[in-house]
Amino acid sequence: MSALIPNLQQAASAAIKAHYEVDVPPETFNVQETRKDFEGELTIVTFPLSKFRLGAPHVVGEELGKLLVRDLDYVEAYNVVKGFLNLSISAGYWLSFLAEQQNNPDFFRTNIGEGNAVVVEYCSPNTNKPLHMGHLRNIVLGYALSQILKANGYKTHEVCLYNDRGTAISKSMYSWEQSGLNETPESSGKKGDVLVGDYYVAFGGQYQKEIETLVAEGMPEAEAKVKAPSHKAINDMLIAWEAQDPATRALWKKMNQWVYDAHMDTFQHLGINFEKFYYESDLYNEGKDIVEEGIQSGVFYKKEDGSVWIDLEEEGLDQKLVLRANGTSIYITQDLATAAHKQGDFDMQKSIYVVGNEQDYHFKVLFEILKKLKKPYANGLFHLSYGMVELPKGQGRIKSREGTRVDADDLIAEVQARVKEVTEDSEKIASLNDAEKEQLYRQLSLGALKFFLAKVDPQKRMIFDPKESVALKGHTGPYIQYAYARTQSILRNAGEFPQFSADSALEESLQTSERNLLLRLFRFPDTLSDAGAQYNPALIANYAYELARDFSSFYDECKVIQQDKAHTSAMRLALVDFTGKTLQASMNLLGIEMPNRM
Repeated sequence: MSALIPNLQQAASAAIKAHYEVDVPPETFNVQETRKDFEGELTIVTFPLSKFRLGAPHVVGEELGKLLVRDLDYVEAYNVVKGFLNLSISAGYWLSFLAEQQNNPDFFRTNIGEGNAVVVEYCSPNTNKPLHMGHLRNIVLGYALSQILKANGYKTHEVCLYNDRGTAISKSMYSWEQSGLNETPESSGKKGDVLVGDYYVAFGGQYQKEIETLVAEGMPEAEAKVKAPSHKAINDMLIAWEAQDPATRALWKKMNQWVYDAHMDTFQHLGINFEKFYYESDLYNEGKDIVEEGIQSGVFYKKEDGSVWIDLEEEGLDQKLVLRANGTSIYITQDLATAAHKQGDFDMQKSIYVVGNEQDYHFKVLFEILKKLKKPYANGLFHLSYGMVELPKGQGRIKSREGTRVDADDLIAEVQARVKEVTEDSEKIASLNDAEKEQLYRQLSLGALKFFLAKVDPQKRMIFDPKESVALKGHTGPYIQYAYARTQSILRNAGEFPQFSADSALEESLQTSERNLLLRLFRFPDTLSDAGAQYNPALIANYAYELARDFSSFYDECKVIQQDKAHTSAMRLALVDFTGKTLQASMNLLGIEMPNRM
């Protein structure tokens, strides 16, 4: 990135020292983007200088502004509004920036994380149902974070942990056996995850009927829940699975594979690839070994019934079970094993868990346990906690499984259908053949879906509105994709023009929209580093929207091709080209493809 801001800070420090004979460290000068209602591009906030007793903030600003205009050839003017010193950067500086960075691939990456390995664990599906709408937000955030960290120089490893054993999948297995239909994805015409999920839902209905029958016969409801035939059958199936019963294991592998295959189709459609899959069924016993290690070191303690616990009351986290009395594991048991495996597989410096905020307490406990066990990777753990995602009330076109959750594939299909509705009659795509149209629909629908899920700060709950997400105007993916397609159209239609260089003499000064667009481009490296440091893909998504909006203003104000002004045309084409590259780089970080034509 350009050294403009640190140079300004150094120059301001030197100017204050020379004029006031007071040492003010360069980092004291807070340089930020100028508000749109003020003139200028960069602002130095002078309020923090009050502690140095130099005078009133606006007076210090006036003096500092004069000094910077005198000392720096790239500061051409200034104005002061209370404690804000607004600086106008020269056209020459911005044109040099454009010439230097337009074709510089290093502009789109930093070396902040060089030499550090990061594992990003996300998705965490179960094998008893399809991926749902919440998984989509998880996937979008996890993938984007991995790409953002990679662009910041980290070596990233994307992994997925499957919850593939236990009560949930056993319910689907038992219900499938009871049906006697021997259905398969092929015979039923359903995706494997939908088929298995249907049997999971069917189990719930059967179990509830059994409870109601027993209660009607006079049994208390709490007792009925335990004595219902389905409940007993599931416990027997779990015991048989643990005992490596061949028939139980064979059915478990078969139905799980149906789900893996179905999920893989969804991953591929979304453009997602994981470097490694971890499976709960491979890890639960290894977690018990770590628990035993903790017992020996005094980190854990056993109760009289044989269950194993940890006391985290001093950390404000209460006492926590880590192994049941019957010796069976719980989620945190296998999470201990997964953390150890990730360290062994990738020698990581950081490990990020992308998991919904309903698991906040779980991860606080897990991280404290690993610290108390003195694991070398314990201080590099982070939980990217995100809020739940819902549909607007009255969303009638998408069916919900179990009455609450929308299948991911159904939501993807719904968004694509809406994209076709708003674009298929457009004259702009009339020249495309059917294959090209289908590719465009896919790019726009996935762009709409991913951008809408990424643009909201991860910690906030959000409502996903399929109709709003596909709009070509507004804070949407298609709006940004359309801006990019327009840059490509301009470049295609431009023909041959001279290569732009900062030495080219312009016949006119930069327009306001040109300055705003150049300033937005200038901010990309800072935005990239901030998004990586804060683990926040929303910073990139909203930057891309602001860049597209600034480009639209530039396009409306400035005629790009002017036959009688070759140098101006060359500069504006370079600006269009650089904007297109930056839009594409930004959206690619979110896993969004950019169409060349719309």
